[in-house]
Amino acid sequence: MTVFKAFSDDQILAFLKDQVKAGTVYTDEATLQKQSFSPNLSGDDSGLALAYIEAGNSDDVKGVLKTARKYHIAVIPQDQFTTTVIGADGVAGSFILSTKKMNQIVEISKADSLAVVQPGVINGDLDEAARKEGMFYAPDPGSKPISGIGGNAATNAGGMSTVKYGATKDNILGMKVVLADGREIKLGGRTLKQAFGYNLTQLFVGSEGTLGIITEITVKLLPIPLGTPTMGIAFFDDMTKLAEGVAAIRISGVYPTMLEALDSATISALDTYEGTHYSENSGAMLIFKIDSSTPETVKVLNDLLAKYQAKDVQVTTDATEQAALEKLRRDMLPAIFAGQNHIMEDMAMPLSKLAPMMDYISEVGTKLNLKIYVAGHAGDGNVHPTIVWPKEVTETPQAVVEALQPMFHKTLELGGTISGEHAVGMLKNQWNNEELGEDVDQIQHQIKALFDPMGILNPKRKIN
Repeated sequence: MTVFKAFSDDQILAFLKDQVKAGTVYTDEATLQKQSFSPNLSGDDSGLALAYIEAGNSDDVKGVLKTARKYHIAVIPQDQFTTTVIGADGVAGSFILSTKKMNQIVEISKADSLAVVQPGVINGDLDEAARKEGMFYAPDPGSKPISGIGGNAATNAGGMSTVKYGATKDNILGMKVVLADGREIKLGGRTLKQAFGYNLTQLFVGSEGTLGIITEITVKLLPIPLGTPTMGIAFFDDMTKLAEGVAAIRISGVYPTMLEALDSATISALDTYEGTHYSENSGAMLIFKIDSSTPETVKVLNDLLAKYQAKDVQVTTDATEQAALEKLRRDMLPAIFAGQNHIMEDMAMPLSKLAPMMDYISEVGTKLNLKIYVAGHAGDGNVHPTIVWPKEVTETPQAVVEALQPMFHKTLELGGTISGEHAVGMLKNQWNNEELGEDVDQIQHQIKALFDPMGILNPKRKIN
């Protein structure tokens, strides 16, 4: 059956280009292929976009949305395109709207302990700029060197310092957002306390581009702590024993900045990737950090590590050695992914349930004869089991599919969530009813309909 279009692609693109003054519209196939599909991920509804737009300012964003409303075209927001859940892949015939070129640090105010940034500012770049003023930006995702603040806000990114400083949502004071109808609204502000009106700022944090396009963000900055940063590693017989030790450290009053867990398979992968020899210690590795240590806090930490049978504990205050340990943790995923197909998951649970979950993941791997790497932010109960299979096997093995559902069910049974920090995207949106319940699931859709009645913003992501 022939489908007749009221407007040709050329007509639509001509109108679009008239609306984008400061940015650039790309329609060449090479760019569209690159921006429409996440590396190593694929979605049933993904497809080649009609145009990829790098917005230069908020007026460009408004112009793209004006065109989308006029011609009923889906708009897929992108920032640095580091999604792991098919949250920003193109939909066939869509506009991909990138804010990565909106990358200015508008203001750093030490007096007000905040920064105002455009969404394309790289997380690590903001932190580096703040440190020159004696401040720092706390959220510390593994993608810190490459991910943008806009994407961090849209997904409520977590990270290694969440155990002490919270996730992205805990560090945002306000933002500007362009709604689907073209209005740009200002939410929140510059004050550390805000009680007026409904908290719409937090509604947009984690909304994954389904309610509006973030064009500016006001974030908290913190003073660089006094004291000596102390970092180290310790080894345990297994991940279960490590989880028990972490739970004790977490409530000890030490206030660690980092409590990262890596199982033996992950350590071996890192040894291959980095040329290190940590796997000689076997078992599971804990990477820990206290950013403002004292002799007392270090003693408490060492006593707890000894109580939970930690072995080969190594502690350092040397900045170069600490940087090497942080790099080791950031290289975890590239090390695991190297030369293998993979699915990386992202569950978080109450701290008291982390050890049982570690046991359960191991049982699933053994039962289904799967190689599962387990690592994550143990200090806040966030675990990342990654299932791998040979590169030459192009179809996802059935055993991998069979492993995910019981792990998700177990997470919910333990009072956890199946998306701790990597967002929902398309990979998990069918689980909304099961995790949230039918009533809350319906309210989610009602909120979506209120802000985006035409359904043009990142369709079929987040809430399906």
